Amino acid sequence: MKKVKKALLPAAGLGTRFLPVTKSVPKEMLPIVAKPILLHLAEELVSAGIEELILVVPPKGKESLLDFFSSPSADLSDALEASQRQDLLDSLEKVQASLKIRSVIQEKPMGLGHAVLTGKSAIGDEPFAVILGDELSFAPAGTTPILKNLIEVYQETSLSTVAVMSVPSSEVNKYGIIQPQDENANPMRVLSVIEKPSIEKAPSRWALPGRYVFSSEIFEHLQNTDAGVGGEIQLSDAMSLLAETQGLMALKNRCLRYDAGDKLGYIKANIEYGLRDPELGPKLKEYLSSLKL
Repeated sequence: MKKVKKALLPAAGLGTRFLPVTKSVPKEMLPIVAKPILLHLAEELVSAGIEELILVVPPKGKESLLDFFSSPSADLSDALEASQRQDLLDSLEKVQASLKIRSVIQEKPMGLGHAVLTGKSAIGDEPFAVILGDELSFAPAGTTPILKNLIEVYQETSLSTVAVMSVPSSEVNKYGIIQPQDENANPMRVLSVIEKPSIEKAPSRWALPGRYVFSSEIFEHLQNTDAGVGGEIQLSDAMSLLAETQGLMALKNRCLRYDAGDKLGYIKANIEYGLRDPELGPKLKEYLSSLKL
């Protein structure tokens, strides 16, 4: 069996939830403490054994995503060396040494399914991961990162495997929702996937939080998928076809998940990542405790 060595990151969206800043700054470059979301995601991919990241970008406006992974300017390198703070770029340099990064162009944003299909030429017939650019995942001590777990299940079963999380009934209309064969199992076999169903039509409360591992058969189903909810090509519709044919598994997410594409979720991510920082954490905790609002 071919190993999962490539990942797609759809990054051609307009970032409307964070306007006006995303008019000129890609949402993937918004910082969580001092690291852009993109670097957090790249580190997650490296920890899962991914060797190549393919960014799905629009024709214009996201050049900074690739520029971020280029070598620092001579002026910056000299300044860091003079102040003995070369360590500030350690995390970036580790990713640069471990992850090959390139891009493919999505001419027009036509849904997540279309973004994944755009990456077909770069993926070929290999299995691959999909990681969403506004979903952060943090693995607490003693917990295996969810993407690494998905890859392990794929290698064991030869079946595409996606992460799921339980959400309140009032929030099922915000997510793709799976219909599990047995929701007490883990991983669960998926019977179908419905994009943003009403509470009445939701087959479960198991939602998709933006981590997937697919066999290349998903591309065939995406090519045969018509526009669905919102007039877009929905990845969830192709996943349903995959579940009916080759099979699809879902693994319950035990990691902490942050919707960094939502303003409140973004603020929460900054606070919690800040509290975990050994230098910043104690001062931030003291400040938060002092607030009288």
